[in-house]
Amino acid sequence: MSTPIEEITALERRLRLTVSTTNLQTQARARLAQVAKTLRLPGFRPGKVPLKMVEQSHGGQIRSELLGDAVSAAFSEAVRESGLRVAGEPRIEPLARVEGDSAEEIAFSATFEIYPSFELPTAVGHTFSKFDSPVGDAEVDRTIETLRRQRVQWVEVARGAQDGDRVTLDFLGTLDEVAFPGGSAENFPFVLGEGRMLPDFEHGARGASAGEERTISVAFPADYQSEQLAGRTAQFVLTIRKVEEAVLPAVDAEFAVQFGIADGDVERMRADVRANLEREVAQRLRARTKAQVMDYLVAACSFDLPQTMVTAEAARLVEGAKLEMQQRGIDPSQMPVPPDAFKDQAERRVRLGLLIGELVRANQLQAKPDQIRRQIEEFAQAYENPGELIRWYYSDRERLADVEAVVVEQNVVDWALAAGQTESVTLSFDELMGAHA
Repeated sequence: MSTPIEEITALERRLRLTVSTTNLQTQARARLAQVAKTLRLPGFRPGKVPLKMVEQSHGGQIRSELLGDAVSAAFSEAVRESGLRVAGEPRIEPLARVEGDSAEEIAFSATFEIYPSFELPTAVGHTFSKFDSPVGDAEVDRTIETLRRQRVQWVEVARGAQDGDRVTLDFLGTLDEVAFPGGSAENFPFVLGEGRMLPDFEHGARGASAGEERTISVAFPADYQSEQLAGRTAQFVLTIRKVEEAVLPAVDAEFAVQFGIADGDVERMRADVRANLEREVAQRLRARTKAQVMDYLVAACSFDLPQTMVTAEAARLVEGAKLEMQQRGIDPSQMPVPPDAFKDQAERRVRLGLLIGELVRANQLQAKPDQIRRQIEEFAQAYENPGELIRWYYSDRERLADVEAVVVEQNVVDWALAAGQTESVTLSFDELMGAHA
């Protein structure tokens, strides 16, 4: 029999459920009898515990479980009859008995949300950027230079410090001849010219030699994080302990061996660097293209969101933030996350999830096995033993599901680009890698 469903808001619904107490009692007796067959209590042989004692020890829990199952079944049946698609978990609450209610029934209300209905965007007439970023010898050279700097050796020199040198010094800062918190350190190293220190501080150390002492003035910017120092000028006494220049390793066979080239072939190392760069560039280009497609979808389709889904997604984001804090050695309890900190992000993710799900169903964009395989093989290219990574993915269904989600999103991106128009946009290596972000 159909159950009337009350419309509360655009997505929120409520219905009345009833559960037969007679059926519950019958099921409870049968369940208690089943438990009694194996229940062990001190002083009784297995299966010989009096039913009254079984009732005392297990009756409450059994009836609670049966009632929960019955309410869940009644809700599922009512929703099935209505044809509604339920979003999230319903809120079940007992109803007070009113005149006319059967004494053999218990009544509940179920408040729930449904999935929204909306018109899917078509992408027809929209222009998307088709990004490109060539990888040439210059990009390979710069990457190798970065690798050299990661293996820099510092050699002490007897000359004045210049940009690129590492300076180790003691310093003592004062305001109106009074030392201030955080204004002193011993054997403090920094690389001159990197911009890590304030400009006046770097200028004061530039040209100084080991053993030299200097007194300098350092102006703090108006927006400096310390209110005590913001907009003020402090005096610093610098005592230079040592000056070291950077010695970078030569790009030779020994250098190549450090990067996995067993025979030390430098050209093979350059080829590996180029291949890795091309993979990284391709991934970033896809990510940028995906971001613009997702931005388009969010902007092109507005609809109400089930708040149960938004709340659940925000909770997942909060837990992810707490886990990241723990991994960085931060106690999450010392940095509480505000309840609404992830609300906007959660709403965007839920909206995109609903949009993508409907687009996939409407346009048959499901991930195919061969697409999943190709994606895993692409992931594996960056590993020394690709076969091992491929087996790792295929050994766990959840890992495969993660890859499937990546493929589905790419299918949606490809669908949008095919449906709309594209214009070529060439990005510099720095723009793509965020060197100046």
